Amino acid sequence: MNILFAASEGVPFAKTGGLADVIGSLPKELIKIDLDVRVILPKYGSIPRDHIDKMTFIKKMDIPLGDREQYCGLWELNFQGVTYYFIDNDYYFNRSGLYGFWDEAERYAFFCRAVLEAIPHLGFLPSIIHCHDWHTGVISVFLKTHYKENPLYKDIRTVFTIHNLAYQGIFPKGILESLLGLSDDYFTIDRLEYFGQISFLKAGLVFSDSLTTVSQTYGMEIQTPFYGERMDGLLKHRKDDLRGILNGIDYELYNPKTDQYICTNYTWRSWQRKKDNKEKLQRYLCLPVDRDIPMIALVSRLSSQKGLDLVVHVLEELMDLDIQMVVLGTGETRYEELFKGAARRHINKISANIMFEEILAHRVYAASDIFLMPSLFEPCGLSQLIALRYGSLPVVRETGGLKDTISPYNEFSGEGNGFSFTNFNAHDMLNTIRLAIKCYQEKEIWSKLVVRAMLSDFSWYKSAQKYKDLYNNL
Repeated sequence: MNILFAASEGVPFAKTGGLADVIGSLPKELIKIDLDVRVILPKYGSIPRDHIDKMTFIKKMDIPLGDREQYCGLWELNFQGVTYYFIDNDYYFNRSGLYGFWDEAERYAFFCRAVLEAIPHLGFLPSIIHCHDWHTGVISVFLKTHYKENPLYKDIRTVFTIHNLAYQGIFPKGILESLLGLSDDYFTIDRLEYFGQISFLKAGLVFSDSLTTVSQTYGMEIQTPFYGERMDGLLKHRKDDLRGILNGIDYELYNPKTDQYICTNYTWRSWQRKKDNKEKLQRYLCLPVDRDIPMIALVSRLSSQKGLDLVVHVLEELMDLDIQMVVLGTGETRYEELFKGAARRHINKISANIMFEEILAHRVYAASDIFLMPSLFEPCGLSQLIALRYGSLPVVRETGGLKDTISPYNEFSGEGNGFSFTNFNAHDMLNTIRLAIKCYQEKEIWSKLVVRAMLSDFSWYKSAQKYKDLYNNL
């Protein structure tokens, strides 16, 4: 079966978040189970030069966009056994950064139309186009409108995956005709109209044949008003077509046994070598060297979604504990400034690294003992899965994929692979951190928890089988 993934980013070509990790790892796993999976992405100017130099030019195309046509170059590259196609237009994609421009609707309407226009030139006819997040939402609309009479496309089915419902691609009504080439017949509540505007996300939810999201719990949560981002009614309506399939991580990329970024490699049998990594990180970050002090890591986009208001509320109480804390990430200015200020006040307790650096992230996972992820909502979350892999025990709030992946430590049975709390409450989080520190001080308990965490299996294998079943059903 032929599957074409369409997405706005993918490792190693372009990345702003977890979507790129999924696009970079899931196709490889699906290929292992006898699916021909290929990926199509925008050809951003920020793609590393060594990848661009290896691309092969396939075809020049003119892409219809409303009442005009735009140039498109189609390129191809094989990377780690996966065939990637790239949609090239310098005006739309050769910019500083991936997102946040005034013409986002035009950029991604162009991309969606180009994906479909490229199909006759790929030498590969997809049975299914698997669309990811709002940037690809109108592919399903175009397929069922502009291409419905074309016999080449008549048997193609679509899957639309919600990676984060909060990002919806909302634009003025005027794009309906000017960019999408559709009449006012499509500006209705059961089609593309969304509170007087157009939503690319809603387009994908309404017109795709099947819907998925990235964890079972999130799939249920988004059918409620609190998590549903004003899409809960539509998602309830399509609940029979909606499946939650948990994301995995690339176990070759995230492997403490072979990771070239970390100072000392280790396995679940030799997890105590984490202390070597802790000592090296402490020296690098100018923290006091203490192999036995519990180190708490926060590697995250610094946003309210990530539950940082809870951390802010009890940060001074956290600093009263016998811990070290390492923060790595960028995001909202208020959080960046708060952590930088805390690092100045508590120079021996907290290191605030307001950046994102992949090598440093690996080293923080390998060095830390506790990984803090108190999200307000979390569709799946990959950071807690990476933390488990490296034996850094997650402290999470029970929401979305965090609830599906982290089993809280049970003081009576000894079971669990991390720690969790239910309510979005700062002192509930603080008490859970205190429990984790107490367990850290009990060497036998901690050893069992670390080993169990590192042996947790959140590779892509099981989820890939579920996607294969979904494709076969379609």
